[in-house]
Amino acid sequence: MSSDDQVTKPRPIRVPEVLWKAYGEVCDGLGTDRTKDLIAHMRDQITRHGNDQQRAAVDAADQEMADRRARMSPGRPRKTPARPPE
Repeated sequence: MSSDDQVTKPRPIRVPEVLWKAYGEVCDGLGTDRTKDLIAHMRDQITRHGNDQQRAAVDAADQEMADRRARMSPGRPRKTPARPPE
């Protein structure tokens, strides 16, 4: 995979503002957010209706996210703050 394949890119969708707001409120009430809920729905749709290759893509996405999280804090050393001028 190229390094361009290793990022989660924003995916714009057109949604009426009133629907987006109500959906955000429902997600808040469920203790989640729109991103997590949409990803869960996508995974469910692929699991239920996808072919073997598409289901394998879900596994590959899980691995990509696990790899990305492994590179994040606390595994990544903290940057030391610059010293204040003396």
